[in-house]
Amino acid sequence: MAVSNAAHPTAVEGGHGVTLARARHAGRSLLRNLGRTIAIFVPVFFVATFATFLLRSLSGLNPARVQLGEDATPLEINRIEASYGLNRPFFTQYWSWLTGVLHGNLGRSWSNGYPVSTLIRDGLTISLTVATLALIIGVTAGFALGTLAALRRTTWIDRGITSFLTVVSVIPAFVIGVILVEVVAVELKLLPSAGFIPFSQGFWPWLSHVLLPALALSFGCMSSVARQLRAGLIGAYRENYVIGATVRGLSRRRIFFRHVLRNGIGPAVAVLALEFPTLIGGSVIVESIFALAGFGQFAATSAQMGDVPSVQGVLVVSIVLVVTFNLIVNLLLGRISPASQRGV
Repeated sequence: MAVSNAAHPTAVEGGHGVTLARARHAGRSLLRNLGRTIAIFVPVFFVATFATFLLRSLSGLNPARVQLGEDATPLEINRIEASYGLNRPFFTQYWSWLTGVLHGNLGRSWSNGYPVSTLIRDGLTISLTVATLALIIGVTAGFALGTLAALRRTTWIDRGITSFLTVVSVIPAFVIGVILVEVVAVELKLLPSAGFIPFSQGFWPWLSHVLLPALALSFGCMSSVARQLRAGLIGAYRENYVIGATVRGLSRRRIFFRHVLRNGIGPAVAVLALEFPTLIGGSVIVESIFALAGFGQFAATSAQMGDVPSVQGVLVVSIVLVVTFNLIVNLLLGRISPASQRGV
């Protein structure tokens, strides 16, 4: 008994040591991901925003032309430009805008004078709602189809799923959107074809208005996730540790969840970092089809009007969204897929 009591603290200390080592490894992995993200974000941010400022100066765009049109007098042009600080040197303007961005101020719209941050927030709420729902649908369906195809590889089920994914991957989101409107909204009258209802006005009114645009955007994500997951799982089944687990007599269910899925899921999760910008970009046309005043429509309208502060605000928010989502994906990969961290 005395020996047992003496050995117990050592075991506990050993357990604490393992936990502490894992925590340190997780912390180092987080710092590495943050470092890589910052190393990418900073130069992209400066180059993109500086280029936008430079193009605006070379183009001759100004708020007076946007607000008053071609009939603006020189006096009115000078007055409006001075109100926006455009009578200052180029680098002074850029530095003033940059310091404002760091404090959450994206400037004022040239078209109506409203804060750009407020205009973007209203549209971003709609777009992120649709994009998030599209991501959920695409990931869920993609994981189901990819897993089924991998488990039934070389069978007619695998060939059927692969053929379906190939077809939907080449159909643009706006074509799927038009088909959904025609069939589901117009012919079957199951869901509304346009508009947006806030979640505060009820779950079903909100869901019924965002479901069709989310479905239209989800097919590309579903196809990419399913194909990458299928390839990753099939590759994992060929690894030596899976063959060894089979020889040891482990159940197929345990082999799949403990070994195959954890090590084969990496490519499917990694592709999400590429799919999120696609969802945001694809929302421009899809929002037009479903009459949604979202982030994409705001960006397109601002560009057509020559509203430079709004375009710059869209650029900043887009970069932040993409970089943030990539960081989340990298952290998620480190948690669920040990193979993704090899060699790091």
